[in-house]
Amino acid sequence: MREVTLKVKVTVPEATELSKLEKKSLVSYIYVGTPHKQFQNVFGSEPRIQLNDQFANTTDILDYITAEREARDEAEVPFMITSLKVDEFTKMGIVTDIKQELRKASALHINYSSRKKATVE
Repeated sequence: MREVTLKVKVTVPEATELSKLEKKSLVSYIYVGTPHKQFQNVFGSEPRIQLNDQFANTTDILDYITAEREARDEAEVPFMITSLKVDEFTKMGIVTDIKQELRKASALHINYSSRKKATVE
């Protein structure tokens, strides 16, 4: 089981219509958020992309998806999901750039991580 050390602050947005991912071993995560305090002097306070344990640019996404595909069994590749864990205050521009790179990589099965909205009764 691979664990990632988050270097960005991610508070996923709330949603009402959610579905649970069945096979988490087929999910590749892309984290987007403001770097934690100890990384802000190097990376600044603007939202950054994190792939595995590294900060990255949108141009690195193609290589990341290719590496994730190669690490999987060939039969599992069509079922791979790319999950975006994006901080709720991140602007959509960076998300759009990520989606464009995922299209170039033919990673068209995208999931947006969120938390269940608290219902008021």
